[in-house]
Amino acid sequence: MAFEWDRIYKTEENYESDITDRVYEVVCEYYGIDEVDELTPEQLDEVAAFRDELNEYSVMQVGFSNLISWVEGVHWENENG
Repeated sequence: MAFEWDRIYKTEENYESDITDRVYEVVCEYYGIDEVDELTPEQLDEVAAFRDELNEYSVMQVGFSNLISWVEGVHWENENG
């Protein structure tokens, strides 16, 4: 019988959520804000530049990408109502 891990996606989702939460927390603390949607476009560019400098295999990539996507979406909605 071959090895199986039923519902492995749930473990992956939990890790991604934990990483994303930690990235949000550190970014908010660094910039002295309460929510990531308070980031200015310049600050978001700094965060994106940091993410781009990470090793491409870094597990933290997903957290930074999620943050950037979220903030860009919020800014787009605010501009296009």
